[in-house]
Amino acid sequence: MSRVLVASDLDRTLIYSAAALQLPMPDAEAPRLLCVEMYESKPLSYLTETAAGLLAQLARATVFVPTTTRTREQYARIHLPGPEPEFAICANGGHLLVDGVSDPDWQARVVRRLAEECAPLAEVRAHLLAAADPAWLLKERIAEDLFAYLVVDRALLPDGWVKELAEWAGSRGWTVSLQGRKIYAVPQPLTKSAAMREVARRAGAELTLAAGDSLLDADLLLAADRAWRPGHGELADSGWSAPHVEVLTETGVAAGEEILRRLSFAAAPDGPDPV
Repeated sequence: MSRVLVASDLDRTLIYSAAALQLPMPDAEAPRLLCVEMYESKPLSYLTETAAGLLAQLARATVFVPTTTRTREQYARIHLPGPEPEFAICANGGHLLVDGVSDPDWQARVVRRLAEECAPLAEVRAHLLAAADPAWLLKERIAEDLFAYLVVDRALLPDGWVKELAEWAGSRGWTVSLQGRKIYAVPQPLTKSAAMREVARRAGAELTLAAGDSLLDADLLLAADRAWRPGHGELADSGWSAPHVEVLTETGVAAGEEILRRLSFAAAPDGPDPV
């Protein structure tokens, strides 16, 4: 039987904060939820109980690889159903975890490539801070010494500011992505797809499946043999698609459940696609 690799984004793809659940039905009709992340002793991220069962089954049947822009510390807060993944991709591909430990050879390759191909982090961070207005800038952070992001008040963020930032960053080899209240500035060579290909090589995977919702997931979806995106998120807002990427109509936590259902069907040796 051929090995199947499933690389999926986490936030707003498989797991959801309370603000992102998008449950339109009355409370009495809402699905049961399972909390998979605590932060400062409070529940933070959820998936439906049905999704939890699908994920546990999928993780046992495939090489399931959580694939996230989160730092290693942020990822460690998440406790997904099913067996502990052998591989995980953190910091948008900057760290490849093997049994929970960052692979030093992979990290060295990433650092070397960033130094060769794009402007330094210090330059980009300085520009971010100079261009941001304290009226709407809530926080600024450096992640794993690899990329930067701002936490902003979206209601006060000027129209066109992110586009201008993206144009400035693009000429320096960086990508900009707006996700919720966060504006990410990430080096273009720092990709989830490169890390996924490395895991596929090590695992001997013959089929790769992927899911994601943001601009930073686009390369991952394009690199997979088959992929899915929800009806919400940055990719949905821009109308992004590709021939082998299935666009779902579901949004919120219901989309996470449907993505897992379709991944499970696609990973089954003789399983038909769901209707």
